[in-house]
Amino acid sequence: MNQFSINHVKPEIKSDVFIAPGAMVMGKVSLDKGSSLWFNSVLRGDNELISVGEETNIQDLSMGHTDPGFPLSLGKRVTVGHNCILHGCLIEDDCLIGMGSIIMNGCQIGRGSIIGAGSVLLEGQVIPPFSLVVGSPAKVKKTYDDTILINIRRSASVYAERAAQYLKELERI
Repeated sequence: MNQFSINHVKPEIKSDVFIAPGAMVMGKVSLDKGSSLWFNSVLRGDNELISVGEETNIQDLSMGHTDPGFPLSLGKRVTVGHNCILHGCLIEDDCLIGMGSIIMNGCQIGRGSIIGAGSVLLEGQVIPPFSLVVGSPAKVKKTYDDTILINIRRSASVYAERAAQYLKELERI
Protein backbone atom coordinates (compact mmCIF):
# COMPACT_ATOMS: atom_id res chain seq x y z
CA MET A 1 0.00 0.00 0.00
CA ASN A 2 1.40 3.38 -0.96
CA GLN A 3 0.75 5.79 1.91
CA PHE A 4 2.85 8.87 2.54
CA SER A 5 3.00 11.63 5.12
CA ILE A 6 3.48 15.24 4.07
CA ASN A 7 4.89 17.67 6.65
CA HIS A 8 4.38 14.90 9.23
CA VAL A 9 0.66 14.64 8.41
CA LYS A 10 -0.42 11.06 7.77
CA PRO A 11 -3.58 9.79 6.10
CA GLU A 12 -6.30 8.44 8.42
CA ILE A 13 -7.55 5.16 7.00
CA LYS A 14 -10.09 2.85 8.65
CA SER A 15 -9.07 -0.80 8.87
CA ASP A 16 -11.61 -2.14 6.35
CA VAL A 17 -10.71 0.30 3.55
CA PHE A 18 -9.44 -1.25 0.34
CA ILE A 19 -6.56 0.57 -1.34
CA ALA A 20 -5.55 -1.19 -4.54
CA PRO A 21 -1.95 -1.78 -5.54
CA GLY A 22 -0.64 1.23 -7.41
CA ALA A 23 -3.04 3.63 -5.69
CA MET A 24 -1.46 6.40 -3.59
CA VAL A 25 -2.72 8.26 -0.53
CA MET A 26 -0.78 11.13 0.97
CA GLY A 27 -1.12 13.86 3.54
CA LYS A 28 -4.43 15.18 4.88
CA VAL A 29 -6.69 12.36 3.72
CA SER A 30 -9.43 10.55 5.63
CA LEU A 31 -10.93 7.33 4.26
CA ASP A 32 -13.99 6.16 6.18
CA LYS A 33 -15.16 2.58 6.71
CA GLY A 34 -15.95 0.43 3.70
CA SER A 35 -14.55 2.95 1.21
CA SER A 36 -12.22 1.96 -1.60
CA LEU A 37 -9.52 3.49 -3.79
CA TRP A 38 -8.91 1.48 -6.93
CA PHE A 39 -5.89 0.77 -9.10
CA ASN A 40 -3.58 3.70 -9.92
CA SER A 41 -5.79 6.33 -8.34
CA VAL A 42 -4.32 9.14 -6.24
CA LEU A 43 -5.57 11.18 -3.28
CA ARG A 44 -3.05 13.95 -2.67
CA GLY A 45 -3.88 15.93 0.46
CA ASP A 46 -1.01 18.40 0.42
CA ASN A 47 -3.12 21.58 0.72
CA GLU A 48 -6.48 20.88 2.35
CA LEU A 49 -8.29 17.85 3.76
CA ILE A 50 -9.62 15.16 1.43
CA SER A 51 -12.42 13.26 3.16
CA VAL A 52 -14.02 10.14 1.71
CA GLY A 53 -17.27 8.89 3.26
CA GLU A 54 -18.46 5.40 4.12
CA GLU A 55 -18.81 2.94 1.24
CA THR A 56 -17.58 5.51 -1.29
CA ASN A 57 -15.56 4.12 -4.17
CA ILE A 58 -13.01 5.94 -6.29
CA GLN A 59 -12.35 3.84 -9.35
CA ASP A 60 -9.19 3.21 -11.34
CA LEU A 61 -7.04 6.10 -12.61
CA SER A 62 -8.92 8.84 -10.75
CA MET A 63 -7.32 11.82 -9.02
CA GLY A 64 -8.40 13.78 -5.96
CA HIS A 65 -6.58 17.00 -5.06
CA THR A 66 -7.18 20.36 -3.39
CA ASP A 67 -6.11 23.98 -3.47
CA PRO A 68 -5.76 26.23 -0.42
CA GLY A 69 -9.29 27.09 0.71
CA PHE A 70 -10.86 24.29 -1.34
CA PRO A 71 -11.05 20.95 0.53
CA LEU A 72 -12.35 17.85 -1.25
CA SER A 73 -15.27 16.12 0.45
CA LEU A 74 -17.08 13.02 -0.79
CA GLY A 75 -20.14 11.91 1.17
CA LYS A 76 -21.38 8.41 1.86
CA ARG A 77 -22.03 5.89 -0.93
CA VAL A 78 -20.55 8.04 -3.71
CA THR A 79 -19.39 6.23 -6.84
CA VAL A 80 -16.59 7.94 -8.75
CA GLY A 81 -16.10 6.32 -12.15
CA HIS A 82 -12.80 5.53 -13.81
CA ASN A 83 -10.43 8.34 -14.79
CA CYS A 84 -12.12 11.25 -13.00
CA ILE A 85 -10.49 14.41 -11.68
CA LEU A 86 -11.98 15.82 -8.47
CA HIS A 87 -10.44 19.10 -7.39
CA GLY A 88 -11.47 20.97 -4.25
CA CYS A 89 -15.19 20.20 -4.47
CA LEU A 90 -18.08 18.96 -2.30
CA ILE A 91 -19.99 15.87 -3.42
CA GLU A 92 -22.88 15.01 -1.13
CA ASP A 93 -24.15 11.51 -0.24
CA ASP A 94 -25.41 9.05 -2.84
CA CYS A 95 -23.99 10.64 -6.00
CA LEU A 96 -22.62 8.95 -9.10
CA ILE A 97 -19.79 10.64 -10.98
CA GLY A 98 -19.48 9.25 -14.52
CA MET A 99 -16.21 8.09 -16.05
CA GLY A 100 -13.84 10.78 -17.23
CA SER A 101 -15.63 13.64 -15.47
CA ILE A 102 -13.76 16.70 -14.23
CA ILE A 103 -15.08 18.64 -11.24
CA MET A 104 -13.26 21.86 -10.39
CA ASN A 105 -12.67 23.92 -7.23
CA GLY A 106 -15.70 25.15 -5.35
CA CYS A 107 -18.25 22.94 -7.09
CA GLN A 108 -21.06 21.56 -4.94
CA ILE A 109 -23.00 18.52 -6.06
CA GLY A 110 -26.27 17.89 -4.26
CA ARG A 111 -27.33 14.54 -2.83
CA GLY A 112 -28.56 11.91 -5.27
CA SER A 113 -27.14 13.56 -8.37
CA ILE A 114 -25.66 11.85 -11.40
CA ILE A 115 -22.84 13.47 -13.34
CA GLY A 116 -22.74 12.00 -16.86
CA ALA A 117 -19.53 10.52 -18.27
CA GLY A 118 -17.08 13.08 -19.61
CA SER A 119 -18.81 16.06 -18.00
CA VAL A 120 -16.80 19.12 -16.99
CA LEU A 121 -18.08 21.16 -14.05
CA LEU A 122 -16.54 24.61 -14.07
CA GLU A 123 -15.22 26.30 -10.96
CA GLY A 124 -17.93 27.13 -8.42
CA GLN A 125 -20.83 25.34 -10.13
CA VAL A 126 -23.64 24.36 -7.76
CA ILE A 127 -25.77 21.35 -8.69
CA PRO A 128 -29.13 20.88 -6.92
CA PRO A 129 -29.97 17.52 -5.34
CA PHE A 130 -31.29 14.74 -7.58
CA SER A 131 -30.01 16.27 -10.82
CA LEU A 132 -28.75 14.66 -14.01
CA VAL A 133 -25.82 16.74 -15.26
CA VAL A 134 -24.07 16.30 -18.62
CA GLY A 135 -21.80 18.13 -21.01
CA SER A 136 -18.79 20.36 -21.22
CA PRO A 137 -19.47 22.77 -19.69
CA ALA A 138 -21.91 20.69 -17.67
CA LYS A 139 -25.59 21.61 -17.42
CA VAL A 140 -28.53 20.16 -15.50
CA LYS A 141 -30.61 18.22 -18.02
CA LYS A 142 -33.31 16.88 -15.70
CA THR A 143 -34.15 16.17 -12.09
CA TYR A 144 -35.19 12.96 -10.34
CA ASP A 145 -37.18 12.07 -7.29
CA ASP A 146 -35.53 10.11 -4.51
CA THR A 147 -36.30 6.74 -6.12
CA ILE A 148 -33.06 7.22 -8.11
CA LEU A 149 -31.24 6.44 -4.86
CA ILE A 150 -31.97 2.73 -5.37
CA ASN A 151 -29.78 2.64 -8.50
CA ILE A 152 -27.07 4.91 -7.14
CA ARG A 153 -26.80 2.93 -3.91
CA ARG A 154 -26.66 -0.33 -5.87
CA SER A 155 -23.53 0.91 -7.63
CA ALA A 156 -21.89 1.84 -4.32
CA SER A 157 -22.95 -1.48 -2.78
CA VAL A 158 -21.45 -3.52 -5.62
CA TYR A 159 -18.11 -1.76 -5.16
CA ALA A 160 -18.25 -2.13 -1.36
CA GLU A 161 -18.77 -5.88 -1.79
CA ARG A 162 -15.99 -6.08 -4.36
CA ALA A 163 -13.63 -4.15 -2.08
CA ALA A 164 -14.36 -6.54 0.80
CA GLN A 165 -13.63 -9.46 -1.51
CA TYR A 166 -10.36 -7.92 -2.71
CA LEU A 167 -9.27 -7.28 0.89
CA LYS A 168 -9.56 -11.02 1.54
CA GLU A 169 -8.60 -12.58 -1.78
CA LEU A 170 -6.33 -10.33 -3.86
CA GLU A 171 -2.86 -11.85 -4.09
CA ARG A 172 0.23 -10.69 -5.90
CA ILE A 173 1.62 -13.48 -8.11
